[in-house]
Amino acid sequence: MSSTTTRRRVAAASLAGLAVFAAGCRGGSEDPGDGGGEGGIATDVGVTSEACPEAVNPDNGCIYLGTLSDLTVGPFAAAGPTIVAGQEAFWARVNEAGGIGGYDVDVSEYVRDNQYNPQVTNQVYQEIKPDILGLAQTLGSPPTASIVEDLAAEDIVAAPAGWTSLYLFQDVILESGPTYCAEAMNGVDYAAETYSAESVMAVHYAGDYGGDAAAGASVAAEANGLEFANVETTAGTDNQSAAVAAIVDQAPDVVVVSTGPADMATIVGQSVAAGFQGRFLGSSPTWNVALLQSPAAPALTAAYQLLGPWGPWDTETPGHEAMREAAGDTTPNEFFLSGWVWSYPMKAALEAAAENGDLTRAGLAEASAALESVDYEGILPEGSGNYANGGDAAAVRTTQLSDVSADASTGVTVAEADLEGSTAEGYEFTGPCYEEVDLG
Repeated sequence: MSSTTTRRRVAAASLAGLAVFAAGCRGGSEDPGDGGGEGGIATDVGVTSEACPEAVNPDNGCIYLGTLSDLTVGPFAAAGPTIVAGQEAFWARVNEAGGIGGYDVDVSEYVRDNQYNPQVTNQVYQEIKPDILGLAQTLGSPPTASIVEDLAAEDIVAAPAGWTSLYLFQDVILESGPTYCAEAMNGVDYAAETYSAESVMAVHYAGDYGGDAAAGASVAAEANGLEFANVETTAGTDNQSAAVAAIVDQAPDVVVVSTGPADMATIVGQSVAAGFQGRFLGSSPTWNVALLQSPAAPALTAAYQLLGPWGPWDTETPGHEAMREAAGDTTPNEFFLSGWVWSYPMKAALEAAAENGDLTRAGLAEASAALESVDYEGILPEGSGNYANGGDAAAVRTTQLSDVSADASTGVTVAEADLEGSTAEGYEFTGPCYEEVDLG
């Protein structure tokens, strides 16, 4: 099976047939669950009539969702635990409101460290697969790509911690917010209009994170008549000297950076120190409030802006307010907010599956495939979460552009809300950007 299957192309009758096929393929190697769930809801793997550990509602059954996150050594190891904390706060709120269909949702029992490594991801995924209904989090596009064919074969629905445009075309992936591709398009359009930029450089990790952002930057550069340069880099703060040299030597007007936070800070800090006077636009994963305590903080304040999928921590929406209340004394962090937001579509899919009386894996997959919108409580635009009508319809095209500000709770504050340039507005997503655009 291709990892870029066309989203939502299977009719309801075909889904029913696939559900029977998938159930037969699972055989007896996995715990089939209770078979009959609460209130007559059908269940199979990862759903029990017994209460969750430390259940909020001891009379409820339990839905187990797994988590695969970068918790120790990968480029997002500083982010992973905070994302996990955000999703745990989200599901605690759901359970405190009574749960879903007579079940609490557990996202703590099956948390595993994927080290942002595809091989490790597949290993720990296989360890927890027999015990989970779906994945509350799978962090990183290359790690997620290593398991997505198995996810599809097993009808295991997953919420990704990432924004690659590949997710628009994968039926079991419930993505949230604009892609790296659309985000970069909006950033370049903004730079052309606001800074009169005539040249743009993409500095990025290889693959479907950095490559996706670079593809968007390339498309927008062409649309605006800008010169475009493409520079790949590898993770690690000691590995950024070539990227810095390219920036300083070529002196583009704007640089779109798509790396981890520490690498971004190294690139910006060293480039500015070497005399670079252009602007930096960072993809969603590049910011961490801890960077305000780094030596790069002055350079970041002067030259860097964040391309975010939604408003930062201090934004006033019902969803942000609920998140801040649930966070309590937690130190504000954009990755906590991300863990919260990424959980909304899984909640919607579980509610729809329970309403359908089918909390089996196939039932959850069918319910998620039928979602035409998700209520993000104002965090994302109305109509977001349209997984039923193809990849182009699923694509969110607005970006929140933020400045670095020491006065903001997470160090960033919105400078341009709901930014949607003409490039992203008019772009048709027919496949993953990094596969469709030749970066040379």
